Amino acid sequence: MSLFTLMLPGAGAVGLMMIVIWYLGVRYHDVSFVDRVWGLGFLLAMSGYLWEIGGVDLRSGLTFACVAIWGLRLSWHLHRRNSGHGEDPRYTAMRNKIGPSFVWKSFLRVNLLQAVILLIVSTPLAVIARGGGDQFPTLFDLIGFSIYVIGLGFEVIGDAQLKVFKANPANRGQVLRSGLWGLTRHPNYFGDSLLWWGFGIVSLSCPGGYWTLIGPALMSFLLRRVSGVTLLEADLVQRKPGYANYIAEVPPFWPRLWPRPRVKE
Repeated sequence: MSLFTLMLPGAGAVGLMMIVIWYLGVRYHDVSFVDRVWGLGFLLAMSGYLWEIGGVDLRSGLTFACVAIWGLRLSWHLHRRNSGHGEDPRYTAMRNKIGPSFVWKSFLRVNLLQAVILLIVSTPLAVIARGGGDQFPTLFDLIGFSIYVIGLGFEVIGDAQLKVFKANPANRGQVLRSGLWGLTRHPNYFGDSLLWWGFGIVSLSCPGGYWTLIGPALMSFLLRRVSGVTLLEADLVQRKPGYANYIAEVPPFWPRLWPRPRVKE
């Protein structure tokens, strides 16, 4: 079965989800609903891939479980964090710039675009779902799933540390510099990127796995240069007085495992 044919049910499911989310965004004047279903989209996509194949082996079953753990946790985390706070300022700025036609253009520029990116990133999942290749577990499997665990750990622990920090009123307006946030300015983004490289490495155990590394490469690029670090920090530098010094002390993405002297405020 060709990879294109295999991915069609998953693409259809993701497309339908994005249409529903676009409708909800229009109805409630909040495009950022799309961010909450990002993780669920990958779970939906792989469900479609496995449905098309009609079976699950050990490698694809374990991968599906890993995608479910990551996707459900991420969507629940974003739902709890964003509920009651209105539309993300990034989308509001886009809405104000485009004007009345934003209702329709938001589907193309936000929902459809995210659906395409999601499907490209998920190509390792499709290759794993298709099966074949060496018997599980291979060295690629062991390395890939280990990297997934490390990446998920960075994401979960980083989010938990930030939540505890923000819950303390004394930290209002301050910058978290301890824990994983002392190694990288964005442990959650780094962890997200790392776990997708884990899926990419697992896919190397299957026929056609090498070219699917474009998926984790695209995810890393987006998190580091487009919608993640770059876009978020443009706002943080303006809102948090100590953030410029934090930038001078801690790397943006890849963790530094040795301390750097604090910059004087």
